[in-house]
Amino acid sequence: MLPLGFFCSSWTRARADLIEDAAQAWGAEWKGVKAGGLGDLAAFSFYATKNLSAAGEAGMVTTNSDALSERATMLRSHGMRRRYYHDEIGWNARMDGFQGAVLGVKLKYVEGWNDARRVAAARYHDLFAKAGLVESGLYPTNGVVLPREVEGAKHIWHQYVIRTSKRDALREFLAARQIGSEIYYPVPLHMQQALKGLGYSEGDFPEAERAAREVLALPMFAELRADEQETVVAAIAEFLS
Repeated sequence: MLPLGFFCSSWTRARADLIEDAAQAWGAEWKGVKAGGLGDLAAFSFYATKNLSAAGEAGMVTTNSDALSERATMLRSHGMRRRYYHDEIGWNARMDGFQGAVLGVKLKYVEGWNDARRVAAARYHDLFAKAGLVESGLYPTNGVVLPREVEGAKHIWHQYVIRTSKRDALREFLAARQIGSEIYYPVPLHMQQALKGLGYSEGDFPEAERAAREVLALPMFAELRADEQETVVAAIAEFLS
């Protein structure tokens, strides 16, 4: 697996190729084209929480270009085209065979798992609508703003992320009822300590900052049952009432 951040920074200094971040989008589509085929290269993650996951750290870069494939292969192996001869500074980013074997088995099932996620997402939509909690605008006030599948896209619903103006209090309320949730992500990139050197500060990207205060990922996985989703939405309705 080639770390995406390194790959982008190493590559784009010299080229203008489009690198697609498909980390958690295995099976998603845009106008009939699968994720991974929309750019010159694409990076997938097979981390344990992804919809297609290995048993450990793993990932993949895809491309239709022989030249880009050759360069990616070189960068993942210490920058070597020939053993012990380093043409560039690279990484030891090779996926081991065991992870490939696990992924080979899971590939037979991932399409069905994605379909199950789509069913679960539609059920969430229906439950929130019936509870009268859905707000149609971009920003939440007293209810929730739901994620949307835009025309031409096929979403695989790796996450189901709502927006609410009372996000932190809602998360505590759900946790007290043993309902899991997660924040993706609590700190916008321009406010990360690691990127402080870029010179940005709070207020420079207000949309990103607002989203970081409002987003909450609800339980979403292929085996999610209808009664579990009903419990989640009922708890949110109770909190917002």
